[in-house]
Amino acid sequence: MKKATVSVVKGDDLYEMLEKALKLIGSEKIISSEDKVLIKPNYVSAKHPSTGVTTDPRIIEGIIMYLKDLGVSGNVVVGEGGAGDTERAFNVVEIKDAVRRHNIRLIDLNRDRIIKLKIPNALALHEVGIAETALKSTCIINVPKLKVHHMALVTLCMKNLMGLILPKSIMHDRLDEKIVDLAMLFRDKVKLNVVDGLVGSEEDEVYGSPVQMNLIIAGTNMVAVDAVATAAMGIDPSKVKYLRLAEERKLGTANLNEIEVIGEQIDRVKRKFKLPSAFRK
Repeated sequence: MKKATVSVVKGDDLYEMLEKALKLIGSEKIISSEDKVLIKPNYVSAKHPSTGVTTDPRIIEGIIMYLKDLGVSGNVVVGEGGAGDTERAFNVVEIKDAVRRHNIRLIDLNRDRIIKLKIPNALALHEVGIAETALKSTCIINVPKLKVHHMALVTLCMKNLMGLILPKSIMHDRLDEKIVDLAMLFRDKVKLNVVDGLVGSEEDEVYGSPVQMNLIIAGTNMVAVDAVATAAMGIDPSKVKYLRLAEERKLGTANLNEIEVIGEQIDRVKRKFKLPSAFRK
């Protein structure tokens, strides 16, 4: 069985790092000029990317430019549905100028038309409201931030899909199972995952402390990318319940021995993040 491939790139030039991370995983073969692309950052809260909470708009702009170079530009949107005021978050993170420069639409998915869907064979999330833009897309580029989480231990690619749904409150019990259910629903649409590890957040996903990492982590499989990003924060992926459940549902592997890490090796770039209080011994 072919190993999942995840690229890890460390550096000072964001655009060079992004291009290298994407080329290492052969992303030019993944996205078609016919795709309807939704770029999905993490703008959960109106906080600047320097806090470690939100996706850096330069990474979003770099992805847009990369898509243009591939001839994919006519059907690209950037969309997010935050936990609070998404429009305010768009202003604070300074994403509006980045998309305007490239004539790309920016959508508050919380104000999108919401379509109710049933999830077959769900663990816990049997029905959910999904933003129509996400459902109409043929390719989601998932761009989360490198962060711990007070309930799920980490919040990365799989949990970033929460920005596609309403109401968010539906996720607050049996969170790990529901993260996996959402990933099952979108497994074929999420073709590319790019973790913004320039600045991460330790202790908490919204109220934590920033950690300078200068990393970009990329791959096609959400489970494998989440496992590598988790390890980069000094956390054993086997400790993350939703990753264990995802493996059981055959969504991918979180076993680092079964993942081909290219670029930097995890041990050379990892840093032990302070855990949320619920996970401290």
